[in-house]
Amino acid sequence: MKDNLVEKADRLAGITALILILLGVIQIFYGELISKSIALTANGIDCIGDGFVSAVVWIGLMFFQKPANQRFHYGYYKMENLASGFAAIVMIGLAIFIVFRSYTQLLDPRPVETPIIGAILAFVAALIALGLGIYKFRRSKKSKMGSVKLEAFNTIKDGAASGLTVVALILSSLGFYIADGVVGIVIAAIIVTIGFAAIKESSNILVDACDGECIDLSFSIKQVAEEVKGVISARIVRLRKAGPVYQGELEIEVPEDMTIREFNEIKEKIIDHIQEIFPEIDRCTITVLKKDISNKE
Repeated sequence: MKDNLVEKADRLAGITALILILLGVIQIFYGELISKSIALTANGIDCIGDGFVSAVVWIGLMFFQKPANQRFHYGYYKMENLASGFAAIVMIGLAIFIVFRSYTQLLDPRPVETPIIGAILAFVAALIALGLGIYKFRRSKKSKMGSVKLEAFNTIKDGAASGLTVVALILSSLGFYIADGVVGIVIAAIIVTIGFAAIKESSNILVDACDGECIDLSFSIKQVAEEVKGVISARIVRLRKAGPVYQGELEIEVPEDMTIREFNEIKEKIIDHIQEIFPEIDRCTITVLKKDISNKE
């Protein structure tokens, strides 16, 4: 099931990359050579950048599907986190370029040629990007993959940026030339916000940080283990996120007179319960501490 979801996400990322790059090239060509619109050019650059982001995620997902081997004992799960971080850096780099172009337009506002045609191009790009982004966001909930979710948000963001470009071009046609540069800066700000959030999340995962959802999951796993008959307590739960899954270690305390066979049965029950309740747990290693309860009343 997981492999099927990854394969579909892989295909979507590749298709999205081609579509966004094509839309970006068309908008840059029209914005630079015909309409002289900074907002349209910025949106085209943003489209190409988002297409490149989708391409990076697509490459990351191809690595993600490779099995574990002698060198990578835990598989290639974290390749998609690495892809997310790299994609976010590209987004921020493009935002800096857009800010520079928009600033020059604010200093010297110039009229936009054939703004209505440019607005139509941006409107078509907005519809396509929003449609793809919303569909992929729904798919990302099933796959639980950070890079797929980032790519979905990035595509939705591209649709929103295209919508702002439509507004800028309509205002420019009415004589508000400054709108062209203002929208360019707004687009850049949106890109930077999403980019920094993605870098923070990817960096935390790459260094095995456990916070937020991971902490809640650790507490829940401890409770599940302690509900199994024969377990006195669960002391330590270590979790690390890798791609869409978690891998962890659980330490349980059992009576001193428990046999190996009884412990193995308890271990299997714990793992079955954990993976039934939390299917995102890919691997859980359980170690045991025996406690003398003979003097307990």
